[in-house]
Amino acid sequence: MNFDHLAKAPFNLDAEALAWVRERFAALTSDDKLRQLFTLLSRGMDADEIARIRAFRPGGITRHAGADVAAERALFADLNAAAPVPLLISADLEGSRMSLAAGAEMPNPLALAAIDDVEVTAEVSRIMAEEARAIGINWSFTPVLDINAAFRSAIVATRGFGSDVATVEKHAITQMRVFQQHGVASAIKHWPGEGFDDRDQHLVTTINPLSMEDWEANFGRLYRGAIAAGALSVMSAHIALPAFVRALDPDAGVEAFRPASISRLLNEELLRNRLGFNGLIVSDATPMAGLGAWGKRSDTLPELVSAGCDVILFSDDYEQDLVYLEAALADGRLSWQRVDDAVIRQLGLKAAVGLHKPAGGGSIGTAENRAYADAVAKRAPTLVKDTQNLLPLDPTKHKRILVISGGIVFPFLPHPLPFALPDLLRQRGFEVTVHDAATEVSPDKFDLVLYLFGDETLLTRGRIFLDWLRLTGSFGKAMQRHWHDIPTAMISFGYPYMLYDAPRVPTYINAYATTETMQRAVLAALLGDVPWNTKSPVDPFCGLEDAKY
Repeated sequence: MNFDHLAKAPFNLDAEALAWVRERFAALTSDDKLRQLFTLLSRGMDADEIARIRAFRPGGITRHAGADVAAERALFADLNAAAPVPLLISADLEGSRMSLAAGAEMPNPLALAAIDDVEVTAEVSRIMAEEARAIGINWSFTPVLDINAAFRSAIVATRGFGSDVATVEKHAITQMRVFQQHGVASAIKHWPGEGFDDRDQHLVTTINPLSMEDWEANFGRLYRGAIAAGALSVMSAHIALPAFVRALDPDAGVEAFRPASISRLLNEELLRNRLGFNGLIVSDATPMAGLGAWGKRSDTLPELVSAGCDVILFSDDYEQDLVYLEAALADGRLSWQRVDDAVIRQLGLKAAVGLHKPAGGGSIGTAENRAYADAVAKRAPTLVKDTQNLLPLDPTKHKRILVISGGIVFPFLPHPLPFALPDLLRQRGFEVTVHDAATEVSPDKFDLVLYLFGDETLLTRGRIFLDWLRLTGSFGKAMQRHWHDIPTAMISFGYPYMLYDAPRVPTYINAYATTETMQRAVLAALLGDVPWNTKSPVDPFCGLEDAKY
């Protein structure tokens, strides 16, 4: 087998690391190799689930880590003890609600783009990477290189660094470099580029509609820059790029809309050959409908590997998936040469992040890290408009506040979470009433109406919008607008485009993240304790001129 490419960028393995890769590869059985292709999802501490993963001996897991650091480290040690090769332990280190449960609540990418200070992005990334390694995580499916061009996109929004390519480029590549300098491999995503289609690939195969000239000016620029900066891995997503396929075959028909994850043209020809990427390619999550809508899993799973993906991400039934790969090897749809190449690249990634050496320690969630998170959060909340000169709030003028909110919506929880902000306001001398369907709204009862929205980028949501009916509880109240009689403000702790459904609201604020750290930062700005940010990383007016007034 040839291992020479592992001595080149982005792996850059030395003689010791290369020897380890050769030794580990030689010791793997054919069955081991197939199991190494899988990265499985792991949540919670269910003993039966952990036992099944341990018995399967995958190449890696993606872990939604709990707050008990000792328990997480013990779990990883137990899984590694059963594995022929140390596991790649991955996470989506995106900040906000995707912060580590035991760590500091860091800003998400859109908040970092609003702050727009590369030194802040670097320091946030350093803390995130060091906390991740301290708990045992060595691979992150970040940064996001998507461009928030279609404002209705519920899947890009707060996960990306905004709509300006130059802003995305400087912050995403900074984060990638810092992660990798501190022992966490980055998987840049979502290849070949999301954000011009406002749909969610969890629900549908999405389309990158750009011409190749426009693609090169946008995603080509981003991916070439990240590859030149040393990106160790790329996540190949369930996104089609018809312009590239049709440039090679004008009569491609439906094949022009094949997802990148199972497209040899997009993975091998465009990414590897034309962009020169020598690192590892991981598929996006394979249970997503963006893949499942294309074909049967017994067909698409082997196609992932044969089309150039080196890692299969997630499986609802990994023993069955193993059978699908074995069947494809038996009938020639998949070759052992491709499997070996995938396993070697995965071993190369493991060596590149130091898994061939003893693991170090490290701390997580320190007072210093949390203090930095608090300080940085105060730079993010953006005052988009205040045409009524409402701010700052004053308990003597705005004593009685009515909060209208649907709560914090998080995709992995069955019910919305409550905001902490009402209690924080009470602590500062305000009387706060939380609206319900029976609340009568009038100026003799309230001095301020405060709308709080908690919709960050959400998986499988399809659309995020201001749902007046759900928010108010009745047909009639859904049509009422109180801001002509009572001072009113809207704050979006997430999706930055709520003005589309309320363009005439007089005061509007984007805060990007739903964490309590960010809620405290917003309170400080509301009371005039810190200045507002006035830089928007996207167009919060959604192209509507009237929303500016």
